Amino acid sequence: MKDIENIPALMMELGIRAKRAAQTLATASAERKHAALIGAAEAVWTRRGDIIAANQQDLDFGRSKDLSPAMMDRLMLDESRIQGIVDGLRAVAEQPDPVGEVLAEWEQPTGLNIQRVRTPLGVIGVIYESRPNVTADAGALCLKSGNAVILRGGSESFHSSQVIHACLAEGLRGAGLPEDAVQLIPTRDRAAVQELLIMTEYVDVIVPRGGKGLVGLVQREARVPVFAHLEGIVHIYLDKSADAKKALEVVLNAKTRRTGICGAAECLLIHRDIVDTIGRDVLSALAAAGVEIHAEAGLTGPETMLVADDSDWGKEFLDKVIAARPVADIDEAISHIRRYHSQHTDCIITEDAESVTQFFAELDSAILMHNASTQFADGGEFGMGAEIGIATGKMHARGPVGAAQLTSFKYLVRGDGTVRS
Repeated sequence: MKDIENIPALMMELGIRAKRAAQTLATASAERKHAALIGAAEAVWTRRGDIIAANQQDLDFGRSKDLSPAMMDRLMLDESRIQGIVDGLRAVAEQPDPVGEVLAEWEQPTGLNIQRVRTPLGVIGVIYESRPNVTADAGALCLKSGNAVILRGGSESFHSSQVIHACLAEGLRGAGLPEDAVQLIPTRDRAAVQELLIMTEYVDVIVPRGGKGLVGLVQREARVPVFAHLEGIVHIYLDKSADAKKALEVVLNAKTRRTGICGAAECLLIHRDIVDTIGRDVLSALAAAGVEIHAEAGLTGPETMLVADDSDWGKEFLDKVIAARPVADIDEAISHIRRYHSQHTDCIITEDAESVTQFFAELDSAILMHNASTQFADGGEFGMGAEIGIATGKMHARGPVGAAQLTSFKYLVRGDGTVRS
């Protein structure tokens, strides 16, 4: 890869082209956007061999950087995961087009008819780490919502992202839409990120998807508005009324299905009344699955458990590690979660309806779950086809950010020679 000397000039050119493409895309028909996404899905499957070959280069790069097994798992693409990318593109294609949707309509006594309708945001900058499938997810969701997008993938997924991006461009060409609607920054140089964050003339919103370091950098330095996707410090609380089978299955899945995703459980809170029964069985099962447990005094379980310290609370391990502690009751569980969570996803396991009501009412995470694995914290699993990230802030979009969340709205006001008295 040849270094690009003039990063500011490169980024300005990408911004100009994105702005121009956004104007075309904002009025593109639902049929053309659908055709572009289906064409991209077909291209991804046709070129799956190229994607896997490029991914091998990325995996070699990741190994040279001593990435953790969990991060290598996030980076890896095989045929089944490429099928998942294809399925995601097709799912987004088949969703209703959000642009132009009438959100509300009313008549005023003055005779005015007022509609609030969905409209694209314009140009979106997406900065993400490791997972090359985000290239397809972000490109598809921005296209569906009528937005142009400038993608900045992680240095680890550089080659995989390039081939996937080429498939998106093929879909756009086939549908007669501008290829500049989805652009990929063609360099690993971090200076490109710095430029993207201050391109207020060309970019309408930035979506960071990655670890705490990346999101913190974006929030500190961006002049463009940001949809924050913070780390997933995910808690599960085992209430005294938890069902033993559900507790065991849900916790194991939430921790071990994929440890490197933001919906993976990182902290387990166990009601003191079930420490020696359900709690012990769940901890033993986690240990048997190869999970390293950092436990506070008062829990019973396998001898391999390590003693937890203060650094274990509020930590996103992204690995086969979990922190665990006993709590006196649901109030103490909620208090702990409020102190240490990232407002991403938290879960209660219980058969008591009042406990569920309290948990849902008193916590303010973007996603709250009852008797369900936190690995479901995903836009695809929410029926959105895919997601561009999970927004943990409270402005505009929150939770999984799909196509509809990548729109704003405008008011259409109709009169008949109406004047104000």
